[in-house]
Amino acid sequence: MAEENKPAAPAAAPPKPAGPPPPPPPKHPGFVTATIDGVEVVVKPGTTVIEAAKSVGIEIPYYCYHKRLSIAANCRMCLVEMSNAPMGKLQPGCQLPLAEGIAVKTDTPRVKDQQRAVLEFLLLNHPVDCSICDQAGECKLQDYYMKFDRQPSRLDVPKVVKGKRVQLGPMVVLDQERCILCTRCVRFMREVAKEPQLGVAERGNESFITTFPGRPLDSRYSGNVVDVCPVGALTSTDFRFRGRVWFMSAARSVCTGCARGCNTFLDYLNDVAYRYRPRENDAVNQEWMCDDGRLTYKPLNLERVLVAREGRGPAAQAVGRDVAVGKAAKALDAHAKAGTLGVLLSPAASLEDLLVAATVAKDGLGAREVFLGGRADGWQDEFLKRADQNPNRKGLELVAQALGLAVRPIADLAAAVAAGKVKGIWAVGTETPDEVVAQKLAGAETLVVQAYNDGVLARHATHLLPAAPHSEMDGTFVNFEGRAQRFEMAYFPKAEARPHWSLAADLGRELGLALRFAGGRDVFAALGGALGGALGDFRWDALPSVGKRFGIVPLAAGTVDGRLAGYRDRVPSDTTEDYRRGIARTS
Repeated sequence: MAEENKPAAPAAAPPKPAGPPPPPPPKHPGFVTATIDGVEVVVKPGTTVIEAAKSVGIEIPYYCYHKRLSIAANCRMCLVEMSNAPMGKLQPGCQLPLAEGIAVKTDTPRVKDQQRAVLEFLLLNHPVDCSICDQAGECKLQDYYMKFDRQPSRLDVPKVVKGKRVQLGPMVVLDQERCILCTRCVRFMREVAKEPQLGVAERGNESFITTFPGRPLDSRYSGNVVDVCPVGALTSTDFRFRGRVWFMSAARSVCTGCARGCNTFLDYLNDVAYRYRPRENDAVNQEWMCDDGRLTYKPLNLERVLVAREGRGPAAQAVGRDVAVGKAAKALDAHAKAGTLGVLLSPAASLEDLLVAATVAKDGLGAREVFLGGRADGWQDEFLKRADQNPNRKGLELVAQALGLAVRPIADLAAAVAAGKVKGIWAVGTETPDEVVAQKLAGAETLVVQAYNDGVLARHATHLLPAAPHSEMDGTFVNFEGRAQRFEMAYFPKAEARPHWSLAADLGRELGLALRFAGGRDVFAALGGALGGALGDFRWDALPSVGKRFGIVPLAAGTVDGRLAGYRDRVPSDTTEDYRRGIARTS
């Protein structure tokens, strides 16, 4: 009986279902190895599929993705097939990191159909105004349509109408109909500029980018939203309708607005600078720049000094550059021997300019000190902008130190002129803190000025020599961190203008010095050794020279009539001769 009342033993638990297999051991420890379209890829853990594909030359199209912004994954243009996707769904390549051992396919019929569908959706309400769009030539909507879609619209109802020419702020104009709501601009203002001035209003196909009520887009970094916009929705007020980008060429340059030295592209056409665009450099400016820096290209075009002049004010007369150099050298030599000469160097001049000018000042004129010119301090923040608005102050200090020259402030020179101790000035560059200082310097008995803009000092010069700005030469700036950065010539010097180093070398030869250089590279090779290790591992040839600087969209070698990109409106024979003579024009 007791046996019958004894409880039954519990049933054995059912076996657990087999889980997913453990991940395979890494083929390359510390890295992730996978395949994309059959190509093996080895990348760091956390690398997105888009970046991994890019590393092996495979393009995955995208709109909303930007490697320096948070992931939105809202454009759906980058969907790809991944072997580990749940239920075989297409996955966003911008959002998902590459995993060990998986296979990614970017060119299957299923992926291509998805890309065509996304493009058709984005273009449903997009206005057909490519012919007048300021973004034409740089628009990813155009590029991807031609590459992945090329189908006519099936929309048979009126398109949604939104705002045109909406002035978001002083630097940016918005065309709401062109916007594809990638939200790059919103994320940039929130995450990078730290000024959340943009947002998305309304819902569905009525959504649009806008500012908050009563608050314009007035950030000092607002121009960057034009750069990150992949279509023609956000355009620059300054550049809008001024030129077609496919006619322009781009030179690798450096912003001269402050001591940061943001890396830029200088876009130009027919010897005219049209705009600056930021150029990527993780160590300096990532790929951003401030709005003030964007506008520093304007002095490259306006109020240029293109011929040498003798005499002041109404008595000034144009003379040959060689004649002006000879007379200027004699006047400077006389003041040097009398002990009444002051040498003013600009921290906006290049390192090569300063090397030659300082050498002439020391060896040709017997100077023991130089005076530091330059623009007055401006605003500063914790992101990019520096208060020092001169691109090469550090370079000037290094040159003076290497040659044993003392550096004194420009105020001391103004005081010496007022006291009659300095009666002659050689100004290499005309940048001064304000016009008050410039007017004091203008009172010198002899004023030899090398200038590329016709300012106060240039108008009061007794001997004016036309200088070429950095856009018309190859050279180097040293930023506030001591980082030397090369910039390249966009176009040849205009008219009689020559770089400061060329004019200084001419003066030096008149003073008996053996100075002759074919270009900025020769200057650095001959005189840069005096700097020792001050520039670290900088090498002039780290920025390789290119004979033909193509425009934003790579072109074949020249146009059908043989003219180079950026010179297509000029007479072919003029361009051929300019290119043949090359840098010899600056010597």
